[in-house]
Amino acid sequence: MTRFPRSELLAAGTLVTATAILVAQFMTATPTVVAVADGSTRLGTVSWQFPLRDTVSITLAAVGAGASATALLSDGSPPAPTADGEQVDSSVGQSTDGSSNELLQARRNEWESVSERLTDNEEVVYRTVLTADGVLPQSEIVERTDLSKATVSRTLDSLETRELVERKRRGMGNVVLLT
Repeated sequence: MTRFPRSELLAAGTLVTATAILVAQFMTATPTVVAVADGSTRLGTVSWQFPLRDTVSITLAAVGAGASATALLSDGSPPAPTADGEQVDSSVGQSTDGSSNELLQARRNEWESVSERLTDNEEVVYRTVLTADGVLPQSEIVERTDLSKATVSRTLDSLETRELVERKRRGMGNVVLLT
């Protein structure tokens, strides 16, 4: 049986409750009725209005739904800044036990044999990630190499196929790691 943390259960409960309140409020809007008397009386609905009490509850329910959905979708760990100010998720950054430093040093030692097997673009992209200590946002690779976004993406596809790098999704972009 999977156990969920209390914060996730609270966020899920808040989301369900807020959504139910929103549905109930929108289903019970007060119609504005206009009566015209010109020989015969006709009634018609012109628009729907919400009293102040309903408007406040709709606003609070929408804020609660948004906040709880955000809490459920985020992983809870804030991004850690790198030396150049770029934000990289702490789960991808270097570990304190030195294992990533060992990997980086091993990659640097292998560079000569690896570079013989790479095309020009692959070598440029691989070297760029290597000089950045093995972790670099994909957008930064585009800036540092003067290659187009499409070329960098295709080159990273090729390097991933060769199991030399790995892309991790972070927010709106990717972080490239040496494997």
